[in-house]
Order: sequence, then C-alpha cells, then structure tokens
Amino acid sequence: MRIVLLGAPGSGKGTQAKNLMADRNIPQVSTGDMLREAVAAGTRFGLQAKATIDAGELVSDDIVLGIISERLTQPDTADGFILDGFPRTLQQAHDLEELLDSLGTPLDAAILMNVDFDILMKRLTGRRTCSLTGKLLNVYFSPQEELDECTNAGGELIQREDDNEETISNRLDVYRKQTEPLIDFYRDRGSLKIVDADGTIDEVYERFTDAIAPLS
Repeated sequence: MRIVLLGAPGSGKGTQAKNLMADRNIPQVSTGDMLREAVAAGTRFGLQAKATIDAGELVSDDIVLGIISERLTQPDTADGFILDGFPRTLQQAHDLEELLDSLGTPLDAAILMNVDFDILMKRLTGRRTCSLTGKLLNVYFSPQEELDECTNAGGELIQREDDNEETISNRLDVYRKQTEPLIDFYRDRGSLKIVDADGTIDEVYERFTDAIAPLS
C-alpha cells in the first residue's frame, strides 16, 4: 500500500499515519524525519541538505526528492509507505509522480483528511499543554474536567507561540494556495479518496481504514 496523505494543518494526518503504521507495519515517510535521518547518516543527498541548511537556505525540491528516493529503496518500504508532508505543491506532485514511476512504485491513492476550516482553527488555536504533566489538551474540545484537573493542581494551560490565530490563518492561506490544488491533481488521476476527519481519533481512524481497505 503506497499512499500520500493530504490535508490542512490540524487535519490529523500525522496522528492517523502513526496509527496505520502501527497496525500495518508500513513506514510513515515524513519529510522532516527523512531530512534529519539523511543528514545524520551522511548520505549523498543528506550531505547536500546539510550544506544548504548550514548556509541558512531552504532545501530544494531536487534534494528532497533525492532523499525520498534513498528512503524508498530501504527494505522496510517493500510492502508500502505513507508519504506525509510531501508533495505540497503541484510541481512537487509532478516530480514525485515521475520519481515513483521510475522506481516502479507508483502511488495507490492520495487520502484527503477533510475538515472544515472553522474546526481546524479551533483545533489549532485551542491547543494547550499542561505545565505539570505535559498532557496535550484543547480548550474547545477537551472535557472540562481534564482542563480543571490541570489548573486545580496548580498547573497552567500553556499555548505555543505559533498557535495564535494570525500565524495559523497564514498557514491555512498557504495551504489553500499551494497545496489545495493537489486535490484536483489526484482526483483527475482517479486516485483521490476523501475521509471525513471531523470527530474523535478512533472515529476518524475507522473511516480512514475503510477508505484504504480496497488497497490492502
């Protein structure tokens, strides 16, 4: 099973990828993780990425594709992979398609984790961490007793600096402009599957696994 996960920030891509990875023993291939691993391992593209990062520049699509190609030739991807965080643009989608075809590992599907943007805003701006336990909570969705448990014990509900409304609005705007066009890209290829990602983690995971069941 070879899939790409699509969806806006806060749609639950990473969470569901980890669930699927645990259930099916299929690796989650995350761009950030791959970059760090390639740099640490000193691979050909990892060394190029390190030089670029050290120079304070953004890693180019060519280097990222090279790192993906290195990662997808490792034994643990023989039964499939979950691509998370790439592609983000139409050009990246075209380049990835060419790369996977050349490796003989074309995608089986692109899974869109579909959530209303108003809900995404609440998911992201409402995130808090209990200063005592490190537990992740949400002021909009967590049960009040869980929020009170932290504050009644003398803890604080801490919000990350980048979880403010302005920053998140900008991230969602970038998603709309750069990544949302991928929905039609994969729909035109007949490989798009849409999952309603509103609900509990377990509810969404059940829909997710139903969507990919024909690929197994």
